[in-house]
Amino acid sequence: MHFKDQIFLASQYAAPHHLVSRLMGLASDCRTPAVKNWMISRFVRRYGVDMTEALVEDPLAYDTFNQFFTRALKPDARPLDAEPHSILCPADGAISQLGRIEHGRIFQAKGHSYSLTALLGGDSARAAEFMGGDFATVYLSPRDYHRVHMPCDGTLREMVHVPGRLFSVNPLTASHVPELFARNERVVCLFDTEYGPMAMVLVGAMIVASIETVWAGLVTPHKRKVRSVRYDESARTPIHLAKGAEMGRFLLGSTVIVLFGPNRVRWTDTPSVRGPVRMGELLALPN
Repeated sequence: MHFKDQIFLASQYAAPHHLVSRLMGLASDCRTPAVKNWMISRFVRRYGVDMTEALVEDPLAYDTFNQFFTRALKPDARPLDAEPHSILCPADGAISQLGRIEHGRIFQAKGHSYSLTALLGGDSARAAEFMGGDFATVYLSPRDYHRVHMPCDGTLREMVHVPGRLFSVNPLTASHVPELFARNERVVCLFDTEYGPMAMVLVGAMIVASIETVWAGLVTPHKRKVRSVRYDESARTPIHLAKGAEMGRFLLGSTVIVLFGPNRVRWTDTPSVRGPVRMGELLALPN
């Protein structure tokens, strides 16, 4: 390992994760033109962001860095796979891992895996229906489109906010930080679908200012305890989202983990480990 990588990993443990992220969140919401224009211009240059896909192509037309970062795309920028029973990739990024959930563990990187139960907030009953199922991990880099969409039609059953650390989630930390995705702060969204239960886990990371969902808005920590909200109770109007519909977004990038129960889906040949993917591409087909 290079010395600079060793320094980066050491800083991940020492850094005040939440303080850094809060400060970044404040800066990202700044409306002072000189500040937000500098942040946006530097970001576009550094990461080579393709603004021709954006609904508003001028990066300086956005009121804040956060508005720029979560920009909408043109209607035809992400066509959905035409196969009627296709299960779609939920986000732009790269497939970092995908496969079977074995013995209650999810593969993270060579030499590392993490607990399914811990990922879903420590509730064994919540995790039981995904034991022996399948997972796909999509890593969103800074230059990617940062809205997250539904892989298939689904009715929201439960949303769980799980507090935690905010390690970076790039390939380097995934290869060296044990239980990474089960340690970071995350929002677990459980849906009932025609393919059985589906979980979409939006994982926070260093300088990710916040996570939003389309039904709850900004999901904020609650006294550093796991908090669950049920949406399948009779007093609530069911929340149904169609395949391809937006379900959430990151204010600065991170990772989405999609889970299905056993023998429900099969991954297609399209995605490959570390391979680039786009929202709306074919990810899996039903068994």
